[in-house]
Amino acid sequence: MESSLSKLAPLEAVLFDIDGTLCDSDPFHYYAYRELLQQIGFNDGIPITEEFGIKNIAGKSNEDVGRVLFPDSDQEKITKFFEEKEAMFCKLASEQLKGVNGLQKLCKWIGDRGLKRAAVTNAPRPNAELMISILGLTDFFQVVITGDECDRAKPFPDPYLRALKELDASPDHSLVFEDSVTGIKAGVAAGMPVVAVVLRGREKSLTDAGATILIKDYEDQKLWNALEQLERSVEAETKTEK
Repeated sequence: MESSLSKLAPLEAVLFDIDGTLCDSDPFHYYAYRELLQQIGFNDGIPITEEFGIKNIAGKSNEDVGRVLFPDSDQEKITKFFEEKEAMFCKLASEQLKGVNGLQKLCKWIGDRGLKRAAVTNAPRPNAELMISILGLTDFFQVVITGDECDRAKPFPDPYLRALKELDASPDHSLVFEDSVTGIKAGVAAGMPVVAVVLRGREKSLTDAGATILIKDYEDQKLWNALEQLERSVEAETKTEK
């Protein structure tokens, strides 16, 4: 399992989801949804559970979430709800958002090797750029792709395929970091192995979605063992060519 990234040698590009992957933002989304849904009497005023959020919200685009939460509402009401939700999320994120443990270490590893990098998300662009800015990664990412700017959002592969095209990178030499079933399915469908960040005990569902490696954060030794094996594969190929 730990050496299963070696087929990517030489690694060319690394693509990251944002929510739950670069940062633990899910609690802020959950809080905003819970508060606003309760205000409008959703589910007879009974607050949504975290499990409901994982099943129906995590990793999905606002358009897809809207279809689940408000199947009979008109678009104007749905748009207003999401404007309020995103505003509440942005306020919470601005005050409390932090990167996943070890993120800067991994970004330095990527930067030191001159790898191409993109952020690929179903979040609206203002939210995506806010989170990237808070994390100090605005200059790190060469490309930022949002699902609502593609023909189809995740779980379809379109956002990842577009990122590869803009980076001029091959899926055969690119790696995805994700945290949701929706995102993993998108990365796999785009032809890339996916490393899944498991922040809230969703191991089985993430594995079932096609994740290659599960890690608890970017300090996880499983990740670094796999990256080390990947580099050894490059060295072995170089020696063979000589």
